[in-house]
Amino acid sequence: MIKADVLLGLQWGDEGKGKIVDVLTPVYDIIARFQGGPNAGHTLEFNGIKHVLHTIPSGIFHPTAINVVGNGVVIDPVIFKKEIDALKTLNVDVKTKLLISKRAHLILPTHRLLDAASEAAKGKNKIGSTLKGIGPTYMDKTGRNGLRVGDLETSTFLEKYQTLVEKHKQLLAYHQYDYNLQELEPAWFEALEELKQLQLIESEHYLNTAMQSGKRILAEGAQGSLLDIDFGSYPFVTSSNTICAGASNGLGIAPNRIGNVIGIFKAYCTRVGSGPFPTELNDETGEKIRQMGREFGSTTGRARRTGWLDIPALKYAIMINGVTELMMMKADVLSNFETLQVCTHYTYNGKVIDYLPYSIDPDYLQPVYLDIKGWHCDLTQIDSKEKLPAALMDYIRFIEDAVKTPITIVSVGPDRKQTIKM
Repeated sequence: MIKADVLLGLQWGDEGKGKIVDVLTPVYDIIARFQGGPNAGHTLEFNGIKHVLHTIPSGIFHPTAINVVGNGVVIDPVIFKKEIDALKTLNVDVKTKLLISKRAHLILPTHRLLDAASEAAKGKNKIGSTLKGIGPTYMDKTGRNGLRVGDLETSTFLEKYQTLVEKHKQLLAYHQYDYNLQELEPAWFEALEELKQLQLIESEHYLNTAMQSGKRILAEGAQGSLLDIDFGSYPFVTSSNTICAGASNGLGIAPNRIGNVIGIFKAYCTRVGSGPFPTELNDETGEKIRQMGREFGSTTGRARRTGWLDIPALKYAIMINGVTELMMMKADVLSNFETLQVCTHYTYNGKVIDYLPYSIDPDYLQPVYLDIKGWHCDLTQIDSKEKLPAALMDYIRFIEDAVKTPITIVSVGPDRKQTIKM
């Protein structure tokens, strides 16, 4: 039986996964999202079009690929409907090319209210939630209270909805949070009707049957490995398993059916929201990277924090995911620097270490940098490996040697054409 490949981010999200899924889709039959929700923002650029996907897999623009929203994903019907409406204006065949797992959980309007109430209550200790209701929905999932897509086909759906809403109202009263649910519900129920028109499937059976028949599957992750609920910079993390193991849980594909693990990383680092960030640059250099890289969230619009590449963190993400090949994004953003810095080690409690420890709080950990010569030339028009500048090739080889994993693609711009195969 053929194995499924997994593509995921190795940093704090925003690595460019959407573009690479779009580039790779022609060699796959099925693209399947395995976790997260509309807090994801996968940006695709081609043919003069820029499109941001939040829940729908990034293979949707290729007519030959089937796209599956897996059981590990949480769906906000209102945002989902907006995505579908936008795709219809581009003549994308959503009805035949998009399948939804019946086991995927629904984000209720009250989940969004709870998210906002919880974040407000944290004050200065807030985690930087996107306020999309993701966390509360996963809490109800693990608390065994959640509503699932498959419940739409039952006669007790409204009863289950009201029971969960009453529970949420009690929590909102505890937070003393003002809200108007009646303003939010009509759009939500209208969007449910759109959801019902799509193909709702038992995705674990569908995907395993597809592999048995020789279909090639690419599992698409959201966010990044350093935001994983177990292995990320807790508590400043997302609410799901963003690492490779999450593909098994989020799609029903057994671990021994995972093939290649493709890790996506930027040539530098970024982070959105709160939490420790060892190589962060709070200076002119950081701002220059932010402006050059257009580092503003595709979902939230928030300015991303920026910093130099962190090798210990990258090695950690490669280790816990079993990454077999790397793809480096945004090499073009670093084109205007004479000298780059790369974090090769940390000083941790007075000792020099080369791995990511339990705590990366700046009170305990400081980065140790190595200077590397920059390439200082425009990469965006380059179309082959042979034309890449020698300094960039040195940078690539340095990373490969440090993390013991090959870099197979280098991105030199946002368009799908600006992709160099190594």
